[in-house]
Amino acid sequence: MKPVILAVDDDAEVLAAIERDLRQQYRADYRVIAASSGLAAFETLRQLKQRNAPVALLLVDQRMPGMSGTELLTEARQFYPDAKRVLLTAYADIEAAIASINVVGLDHYLIKPWTPPDVRLYPVLDDLLASWREHVRIPFDGIRVVGVRWSRQSYEVKDFLARNNVPYEWVDIERDPAMAELARRLSPGLASLPLVLFPDGRHLLNPTTAALAERVGLRTHAALPFYDLIVVGAGPAGLANAVYGASEGLHTLLIEQNAPGGQAGTSSRIENYLGFPAGITGADLAQRATAQARRFGVEILTAQEMVGLRRDDPYRIVRLADGSEISARAVLLATGMSVRTLDVPGVEPLLGAGVYYGAALSEAALYRDAHVCVVGGANSAGQGALFFARYAKQVSMIVRAAGLRPAMSHYLAVQIEATPNIEVLAGYRVVAAHGREHLERVTLCDASGAERDLDVAAMFIFIGAAPRSEMVAGVVERDEKGFILTGPDAGQHGRRPQGWPLDRDPFLFETNVPGVFAAGDVRAGANRRVAAAVGEGSAAIYTIHRYLETV
Repeated sequence: MKPVILAVDDDAEVLAAIERDLRQQYRADYRVIAASSGLAAFETLRQLKQRNAPVALLLVDQRMPGMSGTELLTEARQFYPDAKRVLLTAYADIEAAIASINVVGLDHYLIKPWTPPDVRLYPVLDDLLASWREHVRIPFDGIRVVGVRWSRQSYEVKDFLARNNVPYEWVDIERDPAMAELARRLSPGLASLPLVLFPDGRHLLNPTTAALAERVGLRTHAALPFYDLIVVGAGPAGLANAVYGASEGLHTLLIEQNAPGGQAGTSSRIENYLGFPAGITGADLAQRATAQARRFGVEILTAQEMVGLRRDDPYRIVRLADGSEISARAVLLATGMSVRTLDVPGVEPLLGAGVYYGAALSEAALYRDAHVCVVGGANSAGQGALFFARYAKQVSMIVRAAGLRPAMSHYLAVQIEATPNIEVLAGYRVVAAHGREHLERVTLCDASGAERDLDVAAMFIFIGAAPRSEMVAGVVERDEKGFILTGPDAGQHGRRPQGWPLDRDPFLFETNVPGVFAAGDVRAGANRRVAAAVGEGSAAIYTIHRYLETV
């Protein structure tokens, strides 16, 4: 993005002349914009700030109706305090120009006419532009998320963009007065933050996930009404199933509520995944699998939630939260798990303001050199603790059990014990969270009932998960915990499921509804490891093919 030189004059002939001279000298490195009044120029500056376009120099006439040059330069400082400021004056306005040097921090004034420009214009501007480039960093040319640090809504927008590999820049209005002023103009009273600014000048105020996904170019609506296979959930099992289905010729649709990768996608490091001796991040694994799925022609919907399923033989119909329905010959449920909430006083009001479920990788840098705590003692908690130990001064692991083993893999427990800035507080549970605008401390309780306070800047919660299967309740058989029953477990006492219409038993990953399958963490009896989920998703495609051969 080229930096802008803005020329302003209410005299059309003068403006055309200065614009011509500026373009002739600077068009290779700068974008020259002209405005015919102070008010028009101010609106142009506001729009440029909204686009995050850099402004290097303002060349402004002093005598203009409505808003003088000095007034414009004064107002422009709220958006571009580092832009070089030059006033165009007549001989009669020299005293006003000199006075404005102190008033608006004027860098130079030029007396009309400035001809010849090679002598009276370019040398002055060359020096000013060189100085500007030396001291000003060219701003980020992309999406910006503008808000306050301690905001659940801001965190959710940042987390969604990060998990979907959409580059963005975070702007804290408490540290950027110019952006704070822009935010107030677009959101009066700052009532609808975060503000999401796009390079084309458009913006969204406190957007829904669906609106944000659509605006950044993610597909949110199916291209067709019918597919061979619909995979619900883009975790490791769903991605694997979609890849193998599409690679073997099935027209496949993959539906994901948040971001590809599922819970595994938030893992800071998976070190026991076959073929990656140095380990791999969950985000990297998800990104590779998503790219592979797209290469084979899988259509991926993001920010769409399945809310229902019905059978209309020979089709299976998925209903989405927006009311639309999509039909398929077969459906695989790979919806995974949803995190369990920590239901203690103080947690809910502080979500996104120091309290997070999962690793919250987008927030890690905010807690550099701080004291944070990780709640939980399984593998995901261990991976999170090791990740935050790279940034935080101290990480306290709060574990209900007497120690990390046997709930945690041996290799993780060994690494945690060897990391000097991780302490394990075994036999404790969190009973309260405290803080006004953000988390300040948590209260712990041991088995005897004795309480103690722990001063922490952030708390990351990994206390288990529940199967995400409520959307098929009453249609697909589940066990008492909500896990989906498949294969031999889908029947009763070794018999076929009630109402089963086919002259065969359910296939291994098939539910009590023919043509509806389940794989990964949501399936009853699954081995809840990333590699196992990939294996189940891959293996399930074989049974799906067998089913499709019969319909």
